[in-house]
Amino acid sequence: MIGMLKEWYRRYANDPQIIILFAILVVGFVLVLTMGDMLAPVIAAIVIAYLLEGLINVLERLKVSRMIALVTVFTLFLAGMVAVIVFFLPLLSRQIAEMFQELPALMANGQKQLMRLPERYPELIAQEQISQFISFLKFEITQWGQHLVSISIASVRGLITVVVYLILVPLLIFFFLKDKTKILGWLKLFLPKNTRLAAEVWHEVNQQIANYVRGKIWEILIVWTAAYALFAALGLKFAVLISLAVGLSVLAPYIGATLMFFPVALVAFFQWGLSPSFTWIVVGYLILQALDGNLLAPLLLSEVVDLHPVAIIVALLVFGGIWGMWGLFFAIPLATLVHAVLKTWFRYMKEKNPPATEEPHPA
Repeated sequence: MIGMLKEWYRRYANDPQIIILFAILVVGFVLVLTMGDMLAPVIAAIVIAYLLEGLINVLERLKVSRMIALVTVFTLFLAGMVAVIVFFLPLLSRQIAEMFQELPALMANGQKQLMRLPERYPELIAQEQISQFISFLKFEITQWGQHLVSISIASVRGLITVVVYLILVPLLIFFFLKDKTKILGWLKLFLPKNTRLAAEVWHEVNQQIANYVRGKIWEILIVWTAAYALFAALGLKFAVLISLAVGLSVLAPYIGATLMFFPVALVAFFQWGLSPSFTWIVVGYLILQALDGNLLAPLLLSEVVDLHPVAIIVALLVFGGIWGMWGLFFAIPLATLVHAVLKTWFRYMKEKNPPATEEPHPA
C-alpha cells in the first residue's frame, strides 16, 4: 500500500502543473463550502457580470466602444431590475396573500373531495388511508405556516439585507465589468507563471458554462411564461406563484419536474376534484414538461457538454446539498468543470508518460 502511494506521489503529486490544476479546484470548492453565504452577493454579481459581458462583447464586435457598450448594457440591466421590483414583486406578494386567505377554504374543499374517493374507488382506496393522508397534509401545512411565521418575525432583518443587496450587487457588477482587466491581472499575480493546464481547462469550460447559464435563464423564462399561460387559461388558483415554481424547477433536471407535479396536481384537485379541469391541468403540465425536456432544453443547451443522466443527478444531489439553490443552478457547469479537469489531467499524463511500444519479436 505504501509503495502504491509513493508511486502515485512520484507520478502525480510532484508535478507543478497537476498541483496548480487541483489547487485551483480545491480552493474554489472550499471557498464556496465555507464562505458561500457570506460571499453570496459577490458570487451573484460575478454571475450577472459574466452574463452581461457577453452582451458587451456583441456590441464591441459592432464597433461600439467598450465604455459605451458597458453603460448601455448596465443601464438596460438596471431598468429590468427596477421593472421587476415595481411590477412583478407586488403581483407576487398579492398572490401569496391571496393564497393565505383562500387556503382554509381550499383545504376544506380538498378534504371533502378526498373523502369521496373511497366511495368511488373502494377497491383501490380505503377510508383509513384517506384519514392518514389528511392528517399528514394538515401537519405539513401547519409546519409550513410556522416556518413562514418565523420568517416574518425576522422580516425586518431580511428586508435590510435585501435593500443592502439591491445596492451592493449592482455596484459590484459595474466595477467587475469596468475593471475586468485590472481584476484578472491582479488575480494572476497569485498564480505561478506556468499555468498551461489551468488555461486549457478554462478555455474548454468557458464557452460551455456561458452557454449553459444563458440557456438555462432562457429556459426558466420560457417555461415560466408557458406554465402561467396554461394555468391562467384553465383558471388554476395562484397561477403566478405556481408557474414561477415550475419555471425554477428546470434548475434540477428530472428531479424538479417530478417534484413540481405534486403541488400542481394537489392544488388542481383541491380546487376542482376529479373533474375535466383537473385532467386538463395534469395533461397540460405533462405535455409542457415533455416539450421542455425533449425540445426546448436540447435546443437551448445544445452546445453544453452532454453529461450522462446519472452524472447530472449525482451533481444535483452533491452540489445542491452543499450550496442550496446556487448549487442546483451550477450543478451541471461544476460537473462539466470537474470532467474537464479530469480529462485534461489524463491527457497531460498520457503525453508525459506515453505507453511503451512493444519491441518486435525476433524472427
